[in-house]
Amino acid sequence: MHPGLVPGISVDDQRNRFGLDKPLFFTTAAFIIAFIIWGVIWPDSVANVSSAAFSWAITNAGWLLNITMILAIFVMAYVGFSRLGRIKLGTDDEEPEFGRFSWIAMMFGAGIGVGIFFYGPSEPLSHYLTPPPHTVDGNSVEALHQAMAQANYHWGISPWAAYALVGGAIAYSSYRRGRVPLVSSIFKPLFGSRDTDGPLGKLIDALALIATLFGTAATLGVSAIQIGEGVTIISGHPVANAGLLVIIGILGCAFILSAVSGVSRGVRYLSNINITLTLGFVIFVFIVGPTLLLLNLIPSGIITYLDQLLPMMAKGLSWGDETIEFQSYWTAFYWAWWIAWTPFVGMFVARISRGRTLREFTLITVFAPTAILILAFTVFGGTAISFNQKGLEGFDGSASNEQVLFAMFQDLPLGTITPFLLLSVLAVFFVTSADSASVIMGTMSSKGDPTPNKFVVVFWGLSMMGIAVVMLLTGGEEVLSGLQNLTILAALPFSVVLLVMMVAFIKDLHSDPMFIRRAYARTAVENAVVRGIEEHGDDFEISVEHAEEGRGAGSDFDSAADRYTEWYQRTDEDGENVDYNFETGEWADGYKNS
Repeated sequence: MHPGLVPGISVDDQRNRFGLDKPLFFTTAAFIIAFIIWGVIWPDSVANVSSAAFSWAITNAGWLLNITMILAIFVMAYVGFSRLGRIKLGTDDEEPEFGRFSWIAMMFGAGIGVGIFFYGPSEPLSHYLTPPPHTVDGNSVEALHQAMAQANYHWGISPWAAYALVGGAIAYSSYRRGRVPLVSSIFKPLFGSRDTDGPLGKLIDALALIATLFGTAATLGVSAIQIGEGVTIISGHPVANAGLLVIIGILGCAFILSAVSGVSRGVRYLSNINITLTLGFVIFVFIVGPTLLLLNLIPSGIITYLDQLLPMMAKGLSWGDETIEFQSYWTAFYWAWWIAWTPFVGMFVARISRGRTLREFTLITVFAPTAILILAFTVFGGTAISFNQKGLEGFDGSASNEQVLFAMFQDLPLGTITPFLLLSVLAVFFVTSADSASVIMGTMSSKGDPTPNKFVVVFWGLSMMGIAVVMLLTGGEEVLSGLQNLTILAALPFSVVLLVMMVAFIKDLHSDPMFIRRAYARTAVENAVVRGIEEHGDDFEISVEHAEEGRGAGSDFDSAADRYTEWYQRTDEDGENVDYNFETGEWADGYKNS
């Protein structure tokens, strides 16, 4: 079949043999277990090593995180708004599996986690009291808008462009090119099947696994810190690090029960309830909080964000030590967290987005969650800042992130009830994040199996919790520092993977059948118009007929090149080539698709 006529191949129609990828699993597992043992027995040693490595990395390699996030925006803008945007994440005739509203709801649920509560009220307040270096004075009108712009920068277009990059690349690779849903599969057009199925592919998937482990562990650690503060408020007794470990243990047992009992559908329902409650909290604060201020702050915060986007992108080492210190605590940590989350969120977004065009995928994936998160951060953050301006206790900059959250809700109506609801939401976020990420990591370590072995899933879940424990132990009293240091160090290697992925993804798209057809169409029309004028002047029309040598639409195109044809050569379970009739759907060896 001519490469311009291939309708696309879904991974579901391929003859794959799944199973545990033993070299990848046992190598990565040994590394993670050794790290956890080291962190539990000698937390001070891990803290000292990670702190020293972090100081070096943030100074010498912080630019790598920044450039990765910047390029993700530009690459997805090119993919979404160029001719490539017409390409489907599926076969030519495939329709979307989910309605647009459900699609957006699931996407939003995958990418927010507990951060909307942990940082929603406290981050804008912190930027208001202590603005980023070289910007505005604190406690001022300008600081209010700069604070919202900075928070929107951290939670807006940038992370969702990175998620869209990985999600789009995996969805395209799996549902249009027929490859197994692994990060390494994206690199086949760049390095070929031999290398990506060999040691290089194992390395890429191992880096994706480690990034996901540390990124999700940071989320679990943040959840435990928040839940601990909630328990402190309700019980009246402070929860120390030992108490946080107990919380992780209890919720870890809930995760194991969820994973082995097959009640994941129930957890999904709870997750949907969680999203509803989260949005309900945002609407509640908007209505009973400083509504008039928030109505004005939402548009002004968005416009300031767009106005300051390029200046915020430009901040780095050249701006001095104060900027480096600010970025190490805020921007670099966020970029590392988002980069570490890209395999998890990307693979989830890929699963729910098949059948969409790349243009629709890019627009919705980047801008819909961004709009919701900007709304949430403006409502929570604007309310916290207004409480500071009124002189209320807990909003002077001395309280921790989690203390600001509970203090804000205590100063609003129903303050005796909301801590219990918040604890419920945070607990379910913890379990569902661990459950979903563990399944994704099980898929990564099982050759792309969408339903990996439950024991493998439980192992990765327990590993995540073990890393979360190490992060809390290495942070000591400043528990957040352990989360930040280790997340940044884990994400740096994967940022290199993302940069190469951008090249591989674009190269893959440029050999897509739809792209080939459009290139033929453009050339054919141009040639026909030139020939029509040459032979008939003003009076001619276009018809399709055999062209003379050198004047055909594909005269400069090698349609037999491996780059365009190798990917749709079908194989059996052992990787041996088998002829396949795309028109009838018949395999030459008599195999029947289930």
